[in-house]
Amino acid sequence: MRATQPNSPDQRLEHYDVIIIGAGLAGLHCARLLGKAGLRVLLVDRKNSLDASIHTTGIFVRRTLEDFDLHEDCLGPPIRHVTLYSPSRRPMELVSPHDEFRVGKMGRLYTHYLDDCLRSGVTWMPGTRYAQCVRANNKLQVRLDSDQFNGGSRWLNTRYLVGADGANSRVARDLGLELNREWIVGIEDVFMNVPLDGAPRLHCFLDFEIAPGYLAWIAHDGEDTHVGVGGYAAMFEPVQALEKFKTSLQGIVDLSRGTQVERRGGRIPVGGILRNIANSNGLLIGDAAGAVSPLTAGGLDPCMRLSTLAARVIPSYLENENVDELRDYSGASFRARFASRLWMRRVIATVRHPALLEIACASLRLPTLNSFAWHVFFGRGSFPDVKGQLQPALLPEEV
Repeated sequence: MRATQPNSPDQRLEHYDVIIIGAGLAGLHCARLLGKAGLRVLLVDRKNSLDASIHTTGIFVRRTLEDFDLHEDCLGPPIRHVTLYSPSRRPMELVSPHDEFRVGKMGRLYTHYLDDCLRSGVTWMPGTRYAQCVRANNKLQVRLDSDQFNGGSRWLNTRYLVGADGANSRVARDLGLELNREWIVGIEDVFMNVPLDGAPRLHCFLDFEIAPGYLAWIAHDGEDTHVGVGGYAAMFEPVQALEKFKTSLQGIVDLSRGTQVERRGGRIPVGGILRNIANSNGLLIGDAAGAVSPLTAGGLDPCMRLSTLAARVIPSYLENENVDELRDYSGASFRARFASRLWMRRVIATVRHPALLEIACASLRLPTLNSFAWHVFFGRGSFPDVKGQLQPALLPEEV
């Protein structure tokens, strides 16, 4: 149902300091920090339940685990072992002395973070879709659509709008901010009760046929097993590629003894953080801002750090109403840190011959390039460290 834009000067709309569209990890983390800062926050998501239709595998790296207060019961066992496979399935083992990865139980984590939001005074509106935003009466007005509203739509006033609505962000479009132009598509099946032979491990497969421009993976920590493929959508059919990949895993994992509990999938931006991600009306976080490593497509650490930075600049901007307060929140200032990863993304996107991938994998066994492989999987530079810039009141208690 089409809503009429509210434009009467005396029309009184419900008012919030900040409306956040999207209750994934980025939106939830930002909302709880802004709630703790005393702002009146509305968190909106189109899903009725946050533990449904999860898109991400949820692999947290050591840097994130050390710096943020992730609930212990939302994390799987630590992983120190990585096996990288060439197109001919020749394995290369990488082992860290540290607990490098933990697979998040994302539905449970989202629920914990939502509880934190509610305790911090955040208003929660599930089952609601963002429709549009306009400037009217010198105020930013947001239209939301939901069956729970009489007439199907509701207009609200907000001082600021945050887009946490994914790689293809409608909020970005309406705010006149930059849009993601490059992404891969990932799809995976999640299993329980798959036997674990040896230590918890990440298996990563370089194979252009089943994962063009990216990789196929198994994340197996002894509790859950995630089996997936990813690549450029124009170069493969994801569902067929996943089925082919699963049938090729004999001798690596025994999926026949497991129980499939979920299928996940979605777009993953790989063009690097966008340059223009904030203006006087709102800003972008998470996938909407392109806050994903262009090389590994890892987005959870950038998501947490950029959301934390957003939760610092928004209160300052609203207090002073000075756009200079948003200067630190510039994607252009972060892109330099992604230069090498962006370059490597371009290289990976063009390498399509199995023999070239095989040679590249073989070269990673050389001492110099082996350290590069170690850095890719175990490095700690996925996103600039913004923690030192934050107000102490906004830092998670356990940091």
